[in-house]
Amino acid sequence: MTEHTIERLAGLPASTTRRRFVAGAAAGLALAALPQAAMAAADPVAAQKIADHFSSVKTMMGEFVQFGPRGEQTGGKFFIQRPGKLRFNYDKPSPMRVIADGKNVVIGNVKLKTWDLYPLSKTPLSLLLSEKIDLGNKMVRDVKQEADLTTIVLGDRTIFGDSTITLMFDPKTFDLRQWTITDVQAKDTSVMIFNVQNGVQLDPSVFEIPYADVHGQKR
Repeated sequence: MTEHTIERLAGLPASTTRRRFVAGAAAGLALAALPQAAMAAADPVAAQKIADHFSSVKTMMGEFVQFGPRGEQTGGKFFIQRPGKLRFNYDKPSPMRVIADGKNVVIGNVKLKTWDLYPLSKTPLSLLLSEKIDLGNKMVRDVKQEADLTTIVLGDRTIFGDSTITLMFDPKTFDLRQWTITDVQAKDTSVMIFNVQNGVQLDPSVFEIPYADVHGQKR
């Protein structure tokens, strides 16, 4: 257990003053830094085709296993609606939820009814949830292609500092396999997804942030 694992899911800096979250998450899955020469070696047309396919998937749901820097792991169900919406429901006994509604992202403990609110645009999750991934965009830090994996690293130092999000795709099916957020402390939190359904109809309430509870909680 760690108080900062869920913050790292969003690429947020750990805060020593933030309340402790009782959340499972995180087994060490550190990725080696990708070589800067990888961009030149990658096929830009093929990589953009994968990125376009991912961007074309407007809704997704499935199961996930989350790995992080302290040797623990947890799982649950996820929901994504592009642009900007996401929900993570962690398996019991974890009471944690992560919800993004297109404008903000909250990390909440539904048992203790405590919530922390952040602008979505200030977290690397906004890149995962963007309307389109343009590999000519300045936010693309690196692209690497291998026989069984295409890796795209996104980040913007002017917005996220040294935080990045690394997306890993199957080069044959173009399916997203995993993403890793590296926070400003160079700590990795990775999410592997499976049993994924694309193009599903999702109820708008899935992505509703309980703002009354967020703003009414006692600090």
